Amino acid sequence: MRVSTRAAVASGAIAIALLAAACGSSPSSGGSSGSGTSAGKYLACMVVDTGGVDDHSFNQSSWQGMQEAAAAHSGIQVTYLPSTSSADYATDISTFIGRKCGVIVTVGFTMAAATEAAAKANPHQKFAIVDCSYASQCLSGTKETNIDQLVFNTVQDGFLGGYLAAGMSKTHVVATYGGENFGTVTIYEDGFWDGAKYYDQRHHTSTTVLGWDETTQKGDFIGSFTEPGNGQTLTNTYIGENADVIFPVAGGDGLGTGKAIQVADAAGKHVLMEWVDTDGCVSAAQYCSYMLTSVTKGLAAAVKTAVLSAANGTFKAGNTYVGTLANGGAGLSPYHDLASQVPASLQNEIKALQTQIEEGKITPATKNPV
Repeated sequence: MRVSTRAAVASGAIAIALLAAACGSSPSSGGSSGSGTSAGKYLACMVVDTGGVDDHSFNQSSWQGMQEAAAAHSGIQVTYLPSTSSADYATDISTFIGRKCGVIVTVGFTMAAATEAAAKANPHQKFAIVDCSYASQCLSGTKETNIDQLVFNTVQDGFLGGYLAAGMSKTHVVATYGGENFGTVTIYEDGFWDGAKYYDQRHHTSTTVLGWDETTQKGDFIGSFTEPGNGQTLTNTYIGENADVIFPVAGGDGLGTGKAIQVADAAGKHVLMEWVDTDGCVSAAQYCSYMLTSVTKGLAAAVKTAVLSAANGTFKAGNTYVGTLANGGAGLSPYHDLASQVPASLQNEIKALQTQIEEGKITPATKNPV
């Protein structure tokens, strides 16, 4: 278990509860097809990844941040375009440049090449990209100073989620799987694996983590973020191998995990889950009764801040925002329906671990630069 530790210090736990986005049904939901200053409005535009604006995950939360920016500033109007495939990214960005959007937010590191190319060709156009930075080598060309990079150190809260899972497991078998083998996925899984192993180290237990191994960087991936049926099938496999806490890092695929656990519960099995990116008791409320917690990113707040800075003239050239436990950009959601089932002693341990991570006394291991 590859973490460095010194003293334990108690602290309060971060709870990030993202509200559900009121997602529109058309590409211009909440927005306009006109120019960036149409009717006196500052037009902020978002290109949505292929998971869709209602993916119960990072697209939905990013769009929520756009809407919150518009709510906070009466002069801002927001709009989005969906993407059915990666071939749409450059076209959608070009469309928004043509509409003279004040800022264009692209969601997901798969849009890196299209965003970087557009930023280079249009140096006066402001961009913000979610889950991608030059430091992580997601953006790989000459650094363009008109891209605001929004990234999140989710190995930190993933570690807390893994520790919680190991502490709550009755079978000493937990599991995690990814939608696809991307760094923004496996960084969560690195933290989850490390946290479970750290629990073992402190409590002299032996927890098996199915679906991922931080030391070998090998694990299970569905191959998409939009196939809940595949998530349900894989979850059933884990349940058959005695896993009783499961952490899908897979967007909408996690709905399949919820369904599998619901069926297992009806059959008398006690299995729990953790959600990813957003507070699952909000974005997938039908499965809240099975959710220990959610391992989240402060996506909405980061996008809101980026849009407001662009609209207010405080946009920082080439800025990189890194969400952490310390600044509220990463964290665990409340325990919600299961709060009474998480022992007070375990809750206190997690609070203390959070403080140690914030102070640099514990550094969860990951192969993924932020």
